[in-house]
Amino acid sequence: MSTTEFAVTGMSCGHCETAIRSEVSLIDGVRSIEVSAATGRLVITAAKPIEDADVIAAVDEAGYEAVRS
Repeated sequence: MSTTEFAVTGMSCGHCETAIRSEVSLIDGVRSIEVSAATGRLVITAAKPIEDADVIAAVDEAGYEAVRS
């Protein structure tokens, strides 16, 4: 298992969290997603290492910005 953490900007509510969770869940190998508008954190656990660019693109698709932290 591989766990990665990202800082996400622009989130303000549960809808934001749901939008990000929905997009990130489409990445192959993702097993769990923790996302918090309150802390601006996104933590992903995957069966295998995933590319930062894939996560950043998924968060961007949801309308937010992410950087690996």
